[in-house]
Amino acid sequence: MTTTFTTDCIEIATPGGPEALQLTRRQLSPPGPGEVLLEVHYAGINRPDVFQREGNYAPPPGVTDIPGLEVAGVVAAVGDGVRLAIGDKVCALLPGGGYARHALAHQDLCLPIPAGLTLEEAAALPETCFTVWYNLVEQGQLTAQEVALIHGGTSGIGTTAIQVARALGARVFATAGSDEKCRAAEALGAEKCFNYRSEDFGQVKELTDRRGADVILDMVGGDYVQRNIKVAARRGRILSLAFLQGSKVEVDLMPMMLKQLVLTGSTLRSQPHAEKARLARAVADNLWPLIEAGLLRPVIYRTLPLHEAAEAHRIMESSAHTGKLLLDCQP
Repeated sequence: MTTTFTTDCIEIATPGGPEALQLTRRQLSPPGPGEVLLEVHYAGINRPDVFQREGNYAPPPGVTDIPGLEVAGVVAAVGDGVRLAIGDKVCALLPGGGYARHALAHQDLCLPIPAGLTLEEAAALPETCFTVWYNLVEQGQLTAQEVALIHGGTSGIGTTAIQVARALGARVFATAGSDEKCRAAEALGAEKCFNYRSEDFGQVKELTDRRGADVILDMVGGDYVQRNIKVAARRGRILSLAFLQGSKVEVDLMPMMLKQLVLTGSTLRSQPHAEKARLARAVADNLWPLIEAGLLRPVIYRTLPLHEAAEAHRIMESSAHTGKLLLDCQP
């Protein structure tokens, strides 16, 4: 293989709105030890991509500035010490570079395509499955008979979290921005989804005999922080994934002390490689069987061609979608 490889990709011409996403050509280095070069068939769109495009979420040091954190495709070349073979179909978690016809991935973060899924469906899995497993199960320690509250219930994270929580035997409540979206969340397994424009998710207390929510996944922030504390059950776990309404808030923490709550959060992209590799194994061992048993399915709203990445971002920012937005990266 030559020292470099040229591919079509989407770059952020300058931080700003969706129009900042421009189709261009870039050179990729050949895969290094433990790496593979993927012929990308589909790439997932995620909210952190929007933050990066706006100039608010820089890639980690040494990582490409091409956006895109998850893909599905075919192994086109391999580096030294790689167990995968050319022609293998995989989905992969990336630190960046997914909005392209080819991308480099580490073999530790490549997972087989679950039986019964297409490459398109599999591209919707890595970022959401890693995030939901780590936060809902490992940090949140959600168990059967507990109560989960999932904010953003019709986002990629939300649709996955509802299904995983139900598969674990938990009672699930959610929030979404329209009655139509609420019905979609309920169809996935939420007992009740609250339209946050017209309903108060504090009703979870009444619907659980004053227990409240044992685990809350929050990507909103802002005034939701205090409201989450209020609706949380004794020894509840509140996990922040994003702060769409802001991370700086004034909060009364006394209820946290009285109820012995845990307030925590995480980001995935900045985790050390070893941690992400461990998560990959946990996801494959625990969530892939749920997919193959029909208990967890990716929800895909729309797939757009690579050159329409800007339109995909406009849709995401409008919050009109239910489930995942994808890019078709093949010509």
